[in-house]
Amino acid sequence: MALVCGVLLTGATACGQGAERRASGGAPGEESAYAGQAVGSRLPGVGDRMWSQVPADSGQAVVIYGERRDSPDSLAVLYEKQGSAWVRTASWPAHNGRLGWTRDHQMDDGRSPVGVFSLTDAGGTLADPGSRLRYWHDDNAYATMLPPEQVHAHDFDYVIAIDYNRFQGVPPFDWGRPEGVEKGGGIWLHMDHGDGTSACVTVPEPGMKTLLRTLDPTRHPVVVMGDRERLAS
Repeated sequence: MALVCGVLLTGATACGQGAERRASGGAPGEESAYAGQAVGSRLPGVGDRMWSQVPADSGQAVVIYGERRDSPDSLAVLYEKQGSAWVRTASWPAHNGRLGWTRDHQMDDGRSPVGVFSLTDAGGTLADPGSRLRYWHDDNAYATMLPPEQVHAHDFDYVIAIDYNRFQGVPPFDWGRPEGVEKGGGIWLHMDHGDGTSACVTVPEPGMKTLLRTLDPTRHPVVVMGDRERLAS
C-alpha cells in the first residue's frame, strides 16, 4: 500500500495539522545573518556519533536542528564545504514531525527519523525551477497521493526525497520500501505550511528553491537531521 510522508495513504493525516506554530531557531532574520560564515572542519552541533555517518566525500549538508525531542519546530541550515572548511551558506525556519523525533521510525508514528541520509532525487507538481538533482515533475502524481482534505494546497510544489527507506534513482513518489512498509517512507523535504508534519521536514518556498538550485549530485549532498540533543551525540 502506498505511503507518503511516513504514513499509509488510507487513514493518513497530511504532513502537518493543528494550530500554526512559529519555527524556532533564533531571532527574526537569522536565516540570512550568518550566510558565508566558515564554521570549521566539521558541522557545528553534530557530535561524533552522527558525524561518523557523514560520508567523507560529502561537500554539501543540510542540517535540521530540531528544537526538542518532542517538538515540531526546527531550523534548517545549508552548509557547503570550501577546501577543508564547512561554510554556512543559508538557513530557514523549518518544521519536522508533529510529535518530534525518533531513532526508530515506524509508519504513522508522527515523528521524523534521526539520522544522516543522502539526497539524490527531487520533483514536484510545478515545473523544474532549475534543480541540479534529478527532477521528477508530475502535476498529478504528487497532488493525488493524499485526499485533498488531508494535504495543504502547495505542500508538494517542490520536494526533495530524503533517502530513508527508499530506492535511489526513482521519483520521490515511488512506493518501493526496501526495509518494509512498517518502517515508513515517503519522507521528504518539502514546502512549509507553518506546522508539524507526519514525518517530513518542511522549509519555506525560497528555501526549497535555493536547495533545488544548489544541491549538486556530484558533491554527494546529505541531510543530517534530529533534535539538537541527539545531533550532538
